Amino acid sequence: MNMPSKPEYVGVIRLTVSAIANRMGFDIEEIEDIKVAVAEGCTNAIKHGLDKNFYIKFLVSDSSLSIVIKDDGKGCNPCKIEEPDLLNPKEGGLGLFIIKSLMDEVEFTSEEGSGSIIKMTKHLGADI
Repeated sequence: MNMPSKPEYVGVIRLTVSAIANRMGFDIEEIEDIKVAVAEGCTNAIKHGLDKNFYIKFLVSDSSLSIVIKDDGKGCNPCKIEEPDLLNPKEGGLGLFIIKSLMDEVEFTSEEGSGSIIKMTKHLGADI
């Protein structure tokens, strides 16, 4: 699904993923984690994307929910992304860290000049 790269649409996506996760059987705490992670991914796509839209896809299976967010931004070298200094926090630069802390699996691919793709997965009933 293509979404406008506007912050006001992040709430629509949060509601959508919440409904999907609820129907799959995730509990409230897991749904809140998924909503925060998806909002962070969308915010990154809006912030770093260069197009009027970004792409989001929901992959539902019997045991997991995966969300793929893709932007057509400037991209980056994932090896150059540093872990945040939590003892001296600053605004910005925490999105990927937050997503990794809330989801069971996270794959981030990016190439300079080609945008970024993040795939995040939450497993049903698993504390991985």
